[in-house]
Amino acid sequence: MRRAPVPFLRLLAFGGLLTFSAAAAPGARAETPRAETQNNVQPILVKITEDQMRVAGVETQPVESESGMGELVVPGVVAVPPQQLRIVATPAAGLVETLLVAVDEDVKQGAPIATLKSSELVEAQRAFLHAVSDANLAAEKLRRDEQLFKEHIIAERRLIVTRAEATQARSALEERRQILSLAGMTDQEIEALQRDRKLASSLVVRAPIAGTILQRHGTTGERVQASAPLVTIARLDPIWINLQVPLGRAAALDNVDRVHLPSAGIDGRLIRIGRTVDAATQSVTAVAEFRPGRSVLRPGQAVQAILRVAGGGVTQWRVSSDALVNFKNHNWVFVRTPEGFVATPVTLLSETPQYASVQGALKAGERVATRGLLTLLAELAEAER
Repeated sequence: MRRAPVPFLRLLAFGGLLTFSAAAAPGARAETPRAETQNNVQPILVKITEDQMRVAGVETQPVESESGMGELVVPGVVAVPPQQLRIVATPAAGLVETLLVAVDEDVKQGAPIATLKSSELVEAQRAFLHAVSDANLAAEKLRRDEQLFKEHIIAERRLIVTRAEATQARSALEERRQILSLAGMTDQEIEALQRDRKLASSLVVRAPIAGTILQRHGTTGERVQASAPLVTIARLDPIWINLQVPLGRAAALDNVDRVHLPSAGIDGRLIRIGRTVDAATQSVTAVAEFRPGRSVLRPGQAVQAILRVAGGGVTQWRVSSDALVNFKNHNWVFVRTPEGFVATPVTLLSETPQYASVQGALKAGERVATRGLLTLLAELAEAER
């Protein structure tokens, strides 16, 4: 007489040792071309009697043929694309006189963000004006020596030295101009300084891009060093959502046609599929891009996305989500046969809380187990001993 179903503790004991045989079990059916995605794992026969099924509470539901698109529901977090994020820092050390923007405020490119009082700025302007004077003096000396050389009054060597001095003076002036530009002064302000020779102790920090203020780092009245962050600005259109897809469902990502966001009522597209797996959650990160328009999507917001998965013209089947078992990085269903069940490898295309779309060696009308799967796994482990 066959033994009673192996209890759950025995299932745990065999879970780490179970290795599926590469040979097909008696009564196993021919594989479909998609079986290659299951690393050529073959179906395996699990013998179980009607009495054992009744005691274990095994229930079955029929397999249905389907075509078109399926769905895969996954969680995600809204994130700002890195190329659309800017941290505005203080260009020079000084005192934060005013902060002109608030969190969640929209700003235009070039709009004032803060004003600073900076002694470093005054010193940089003084050095610039000194370089302007040196460059003017060198240019005048070069003009005079060129005239003297034409009149054969001075030697050519003196003219060459004068030209080199003029070139160095122009380079020093350009260097000082770039320092003022890095300090936050515009070209118009630099030209006004050169023309009027009037030093300014205040500096206006402006937005480098148009976007939304996500965070304020500085405070009014704070004395800060150069490159200290003041605010974070982000452009929120388009925006990304980092989706967490279970490793067992990752095979369906290659067939995703579009991504739907029910909370915002918008569709996006999948732009990137991660190559690594999170060790804690055993999930793959996929990135979807959306153009929210008037819909509000806030960075850091947790959302739920629906991946629309295309069938790709290959026959696929719909089974209950409860029928799927993930073991040894493969998806399986238990197909009812006169001898018991056949553990059949399948490729998951999409999944909802009620149904899953799969590809594999199935037939319409066949029944797969949806309850009592722990017992079937335990019997499979026992058969492999």
